[in-house]
Amino acid sequence: MIIQPKVRGFICTTAHPVGCAAHIQEQIAYVKSKGSIAGGPKKVLVIGASTGYGLASRITAAFGCSAATMGVFFEKPSDGKRTATAGWYNSAAFDTAAHKAGLYSKSFNGDAFSDDMRRQVCEAIKKDWGQTDCVIYSLASPRRTDPKTGIIYKSVLKPKGAPYTNKSIDFEANQITTVSLETASQQEIQETIKVMGGEDWQWWMQALSDQNSLAPKAVTVAYSYIGPDVTIPVYRNGTIGAAKDHLEATAHLLDDAMKKLGGRALVSVNKALVTQSSSAIPFIPLYFVILMKVMKQKGLHENCIHQIYRLFADRLYNKRPLTQIPVDAKGRVRVDELEMRQDVQDEVNHLWSIVGNENLFQIADIQGYNEDFLKLFGFGLKGVDYNADVNPEVPIL
Repeated sequence: MIIQPKVRGFICTTAHPVGCAAHIQEQIAYVKSKGSIAGGPKKVLVIGASTGYGLASRITAAFGCSAATMGVFFEKPSDGKRTATAGWYNSAAFDTAAHKAGLYSKSFNGDAFSDDMRRQVCEAIKKDWGQTDCVIYSLASPRRTDPKTGIIYKSVLKPKGAPYTNKSIDFEANQITTVSLETASQQEIQETIKVMGGEDWQWWMQALSDQNSLAPKAVTVAYSYIGPDVTIPVYRNGTIGAAKDHLEATAHLLDDAMKKLGGRALVSVNKALVTQSSSAIPFIPLYFVILMKVMKQKGLHENCIHQIYRLFADRLYNKRPLTQIPVDAKGRVRVDELEMRQDVQDEVNHLWSIVGNENLFQIADIQGYNEDFLKLFGFGLKGVDYNADVNPEVPIL
């Protein structure tokens, strides 16, 4: 099969196995170039491990800390007629690279919200590792089935209190648009919290604790985002923000429990990046292409692997006592500080106020966004022959 990108809205419906493998190798090479992380974890569970920050966490743990890893995700294999999802190819390539490097790697494909998946993972940890010393929680999903009730909850992206209208971008037409979002109902807020809040993270940690699968001084981290003033009404003060508030409140509860093991439970606030989930959020992509331009001009731009390597090396580990991990006034680890620098935000706000169709390509890094977006699906990687016939059926080891 000759595989070319087929972009529909904010998603690419095809993925390239060779390109995804090349993208994995690119990230591995970056981690290796930065060097080993002293005092890093050795047995790492990543829940939501196939794309974005979760994938970068698994790569950093394995190739920056020489850690054994387990990854949990929900991806689709190829059926021979259609390609697999990018996350499937990413995970297959990671497993291959880890095994080649002599590192333990085990992947679980299925519903990460289910009790059955928790049972499978806990059994594997008990059998193969005994205990885990690091748990990364990086799930992003539009819906969740509660395993205890069978109720399906769906998240929505809406403001609370009042409707919100602002600029956005249509990447298919490369034009500025205006998007209006209606106010969320109380039920929509609660359902979004059920999907994207901290309950499932807490259930994972409880399951691991019940099985005595958490090592002394174990660390667990969930990922969050705050963002700038321009996105606050729909993001941090909207339904997703309510879920993030719940996630952060959960972190405080878990931290109290983890401290009894000499460990920690923390939320890491990361920067805005091109990911499959962020591309679906109105307003955020326009903000990001402007931010990308500004941060590149200032020499501050980072992608997922840069952020997570820095999180591990400069915040969580590198022989730093867990009691001395730097956090903000609300107890959150911050690796979004470059994005939120005053000079960066002042410039972004100015450009946001003047951006239009006539100056979009001068003000915003449209090309950089498109390149990064296609890379998520294995396209645009150097050294890959995209005219070659490739087999879309790639097994996960």
